[in-house]
Amino acid sequence: MNYKNLGNSGIKVSSLCLGTMTFGDGADAAMSKKIYQTSRDRGVNFFDCANVYAKGESERILGKLIYEHRDEVVITTKAYYPTGNTVNDRGLSRHHLTKELNKSLKRLNTDYIDLYYMHCFDTETPLEESLSTLNDFVKQGKIHYIGLSNFAAWQVMKAISIVEKSNYEPITCIQPMYSLLKRQCESELLPMAYSEKLGVTSYSPLGGGLLTGKYHNSNVDGRFKTSEMYQKRYDDEVTNKTVDRFIKFAMANDYDPVSLAIAWVSANQTITAPIIGARTVAQLEPALNSLTIEMTKELRDEISGFSLTPTLATDRKEEQLST
Repeated sequence: MNYKNLGNSGIKVSSLCLGTMTFGDGADAAMSKKIYQTSRDRGVNFFDCANVYAKGESERILGKLIYEHRDEVVITTKAYYPTGNTVNDRGLSRHHLTKELNKSLKRLNTDYIDLYYMHCFDTETPLEESLSTLNDFVKQGKIHYIGLSNFAAWQVMKAISIVEKSNYEPITCIQPMYSLLKRQCESELLPMAYSEKLGVTSYSPLGGGLLTGKYHNSNVDGRFKTSEMYQKRYDDEVTNKTVDRFIKFAMANDYDPVSLAIAWVSANQTITAPIIGARTVAQLEPALNSLTIEMTKELRDEISGFSLTPTLATDRKEEQLST
């Protein structure tokens, strides 16, 4: 396992991050413990969570697993999405963030959270209010670093401008979607993160499970078959062609498609750690084995050719090509 600094901070995290969304939702407490321990045995020290995963159960399970070695691991959680039925049970207001952080600390059975994400941009709360609140959390010792999940590049830069102007604690990390099927972040988010020295913990490296190969010419049940959200996100002709080319290439060259898809994401120099996840240890193993693949430039370029390259951030294509 390789370890990298999380953005422009002094904390080091493993080059794979274990997502715990399945803890309590697909993996019971006993299986979650096996998944957690297997990842720890392979050197993972970085664990991603959110307050809404399994309605808080993911945090409860993770809290029990980290308790005896809390200082050896780096954990994240998030807030934004609805957690109740009232109008204030959502968003990035000081009210909601404060309430949800305290609930997360209790469920995780810890005094502090290493990296706390705003889970989505809130169009109804001034960003100044949200960042002021998170700055206070850092000063109180309840969180150590601030992250932004599902923010556009302009929204991240707006946040950076506010923290610099206000002398707040800096933004340390962003969390975009990134896979061979979803490469939009290559246009602006990743170049921005590289320039601003932000950590990047990307999610969904397997494209909703499509790049595992389990749906390829089969009727296997899984998240893609049951989730309307994933079907809307991925079900189109271009995606289907990319999946077909990728799976055929992996099989022809004796690669596990799970390992190969994650290794492709990891090879982007701006990515700190892709977030992997599993419902069983058997599902976890090929994700961990992505570390064994030598992703040469030639191999990555060939795989990249299976999907559409995102449009440039500028229309002056001739200047991009000459640099």
